Amino acid sequence: MFVEVALPVPLRQNFTYQLKAEQQTQVKVGLRVKVPFGPRQQIGLITKLNVECQFDTSKVKPVTEILEHEPLIPESLFKLTLWAARYYFCSQGQMLSQALPVALRKGEDAAPKSITHLALTSAGLEAELNVLNRAPAQKRLLQKLQQESNSHSITMDEFNALELSKAALKALQDKGWVEKKQVEVSIDLSWRQQLVMNESAHKLNKQQAVAVSVLNQQQGYHCTLLEGITGSGKTEVYLNVLENVLKQGKQALILVPEIGLTPQTINRFKRRFDVHVAVIHSGLTDNQRLDAWRLARSGQAAIIIGTRSALFTPMAYPGLIILDEEHDASFKQQEGVRYHARDLAVMRGNYEKVPVILGTATPSLETLQNALNGRYHHIELSERAGKAQKVKQGLIDIRSLPLKAGMSDSLINEMRIHLDAGNQVLLFLNRRGFAPALLCHECGHLHECDRCDAFFTVHKGLNEICCHHCGNEYAIPKQCHQCGSTMLMGQGLGTEQLEQELEKIFPQYPVVRIDRDTTRRKGSLEKQLHAIHKGEYKILVGTQMLAKGHHFPDVTLVGLIDVDGALFSADFRAPERFAQLYTQVSGRAGRADKPGKVLLQTHQSDNVVIRDILKHGYHHFAKNQLTERSQALLPPVWHMLLIRAEAHNAQDADDFLQAVSELLPQNTHCEVIGPIPAPLDRKAGKYRRQLLFQTKQRNQLQAAFEQALPQIEQLPQQKRCRWSIDRDPQDLM
Repeated sequence: MFVEVALPVPLRQNFTYQLKAEQQTQVKVGLRVKVPFGPRQQIGLITKLNVECQFDTSKVKPVTEILEHEPLIPESLFKLTLWAARYYFCSQGQMLSQALPVALRKGEDAAPKSITHLALTSAGLEAELNVLNRAPAQKRLLQKLQQESNSHSITMDEFNALELSKAALKALQDKGWVEKKQVEVSIDLSWRQQLVMNESAHKLNKQQAVAVSVLNQQQGYHCTLLEGITGSGKTEVYLNVLENVLKQGKQALILVPEIGLTPQTINRFKRRFDVHVAVIHSGLTDNQRLDAWRLARSGQAAIIIGTRSALFTPMAYPGLIILDEEHDASFKQQEGVRYHARDLAVMRGNYEKVPVILGTATPSLETLQNALNGRYHHIELSERAGKAQKVKQGLIDIRSLPLKAGMSDSLINEMRIHLDAGNQVLLFLNRRGFAPALLCHECGHLHECDRCDAFFTVHKGLNEICCHHCGNEYAIPKQCHQCGSTMLMGQGLGTEQLEQELEKIFPQYPVVRIDRDTTRRKGSLEKQLHAIHKGEYKILVGTQMLAKGHHFPDVTLVGLIDVDGALFSADFRAPERFAQLYTQVSGRAGRADKPGKVLLQTHQSDNVVIRDILKHGYHHFAKNQLTERSQALLPPVWHMLLIRAEAHNAQDADDFLQAVSELLPQNTHCEVIGPIPAPLDRKAGKYRRQLLFQTKQRNQLQAAFEQALPQIEQLPQQKRCRWSIDRDPQDLM
């Protein structure tokens, strides 16, 4: 008996293996097997039984071991991964391996044994919180455990997800207040019989109540775009719909775009429901992710929260899928298998016959088009929740104005008014580091990365210049590489420089900077956000990390420092991205009962994109963009495939893509553009070329490329470069 096995290798085929006599009775589709592959043993999944062997049967290798008796992933997920492998033109093994945690891909046992819990001892239960006033991290952990109503314990998975301090844990263990317990895993499904609420639902406004009513009436698969302006209370709608789903004994999967949003989301859901929450994201260890996966698969975790990789988590009782901030580019994987979690979440809802909610204030044009065409249900929330008022918007034309670290006097004066009133101010600058380039003041030489067509960014705090594209870094040079002069200076503005200037202008108001440099250490982002909520910082400086989904009730002024660069990108999606970013950032202002204000600084005050967003809002702008895309024959109206090639010799990449272009059809319904250089021509020492293939209908693209792919893989030119396929690309860089 022969079986077909999908292995996590880039070859777009499955492999035939022979079963030993004793294995033939226990074999099923979807089981994990260990098989010899070249000199190593690999773990794959069985995709077909009783395969007709086309090879010399004496040379077909036997399956080494069958690792379990029942398939690990349910049939609906198995079908989804096979569909996705075909759609994204990758091997079934690569796609199936996305659906398994790394520990299972390495052969770990899928059945749980025991889980580590952190529990309060009797001394810890009696301990007073105020004795830890000088140890805030310990106080926070003790408070968290004392608040857990029934068990006064949390799993290590929850401890890591909430980014609590390991040093604080050790200190409390040394005091004898907290202990680690190995709890034998017995699947607790009590939440399915009786849902315990930690707090009652908030009062909904009219629009929220209508949205909840419509969503609760949906049975089976429905995809709904919940388009609510920032601060309109979309999370409260999720919580009310979730309550209905949990009361039916069903689980919910909630996807968020960034790891930074997971602690906030977990706390919000745990405050409402007394149920197990499984957390899955790339910041966890392999074993932590496996524990969370087991809880979800067994049905013990009622709610699963995670980033895009959590999409493939199996649920014993699937009931609902929610994608928060569905427009976010983070849902698209940019390496390996380039899948989009939003599109696969919709397909998963279809296969599992459960409703899918796509929530955002700024829907992507793809989702908006589906909603306008009637493929998705469309619910709008146009009022801010509670007492929050609409923000006032202002434009500062900075042409010919003197600037201090990119800030005009008008912005600084406005900041002073809000700070003196006891409020917080948020300044957005999407450029980390001290300055985006190092300039010689004597000869004008700009220090360029020796491996990329990009300038080094200056990081003064780290005393280094760094390339943000390939990671190349050096100590800040003392002399110019060109003329030897010592007159070197940062050119342009970054968050680090802005932070330093603000500390000089407003010495009495503490400043916090949130970007990838200041949040590298585990738990640092959570710590900074906690301090912001307590009012320890008055001025917030940050990149996109601050723009997404955070709730800062005391922020009444938001200033966008330098947005002009976003308007002149080589990517056709730049106006859409700019509009989403502006709307999301401005939504951080005036979220509670204090009125908010947004000020946008620009040299392009006459720009039609800026004028359209400020005057009519995102929805009107997005409809105009759809019309433009339709006229230009661009996605989402047409369907796009991007083939990238990179090589040390640019001609090798060009030759390969030229050969590919000759294999693809060109007519009124199919268009081939390229080969052309990528916007960043050289990266990490390799030259990069692109070929775009567009069709009017999605199935035309699928059929044409499926036909061409076997021939592409046989091209002799492909051996001289690295190439990849990106279906529905979100980034043309």
